[in-house]
Amino acid sequence: MNPSNTPSNIIDHLSDMRKRIIIVIASFLLSFIVCFLYVDFIYQFLTNRSGEKLTILGPTDVLNIYMKLSAWAAVAITIPIAAFQIWKFVIPALTTRERQVALMYIPALFLLFIIGATFAYFVLFPMVYKFVLGLSNNNFQLMITASDYFSFMLAFCLPFSVLFELPLLVLFLSHLGIVNPHRLTKLRKPAYFVLSIISISVTPPDIISDILVIVPLIGLYELSIGISRMVYRKKIEREQITLG
Repeated sequence: MNPSNTPSNIIDHLSDMRKRIIIVIASFLLSFIVCFLYVDFIYQFLTNRSGEKLTILGPTDVLNIYMKLSAWAAVAITIPIAAFQIWKFVIPALTTRERQVALMYIPALFLLFIIGATFAYFVLFPMVYKFVLGLSNNNFQLMITASDYFSFMLAFCLPFSVLFELPLLVLFLSHLGIVNPHRLTKLRKPAYFVLSIISISVTPPDIISDILVIVPLIGLYELSIGISRMVYRKKIEREQITLG
């Protein structure tokens, strides 16, 4: 029997997992409380792109919106904490080199998420928001609710925050040997096509907006190929040293 699969070790793993989950949940709750105390600053920061005061439809809307904003901010804060706890949980199964590599993912995960959210919020969201409002053509009396505004913002910005994790995902898959630079290079044309469709779908119908979106996305894909090539080269060198 594998010693790592004995009942006592399985219980230890489950106990450790429970501990990590509790830490993540406690971190989220603490972050949520702190964010709720400063939610007015978060609200003012996120609504400075709206151009007008937002509307609420009932007294409970204020609390619901503040709760949502606090929860979103708490999730962003909890991401690196959750990643660190996952790293701590899998440490026993990793070599020293793998531990060092995995530890690098934690700040990178948070940083890329923030960069993606910042790019979407400051560059793309204002263009799309103004374009969508412009479609009314003065045919409607606009009454934008705070709930609709934040739902639209999240639905737009969150996918870009995730897309900016692409280089990190490729780095992880390259270390596992699932992807390599040759495979990514072969997929370049279909990848460009998909990224172009995404760009055209989420931006106003003008060439400037399309370029502002597609160039960073293509840059992320090319960066991913470069990262995969670097990891693949080092992997080959290590194999040659081992065989030699």
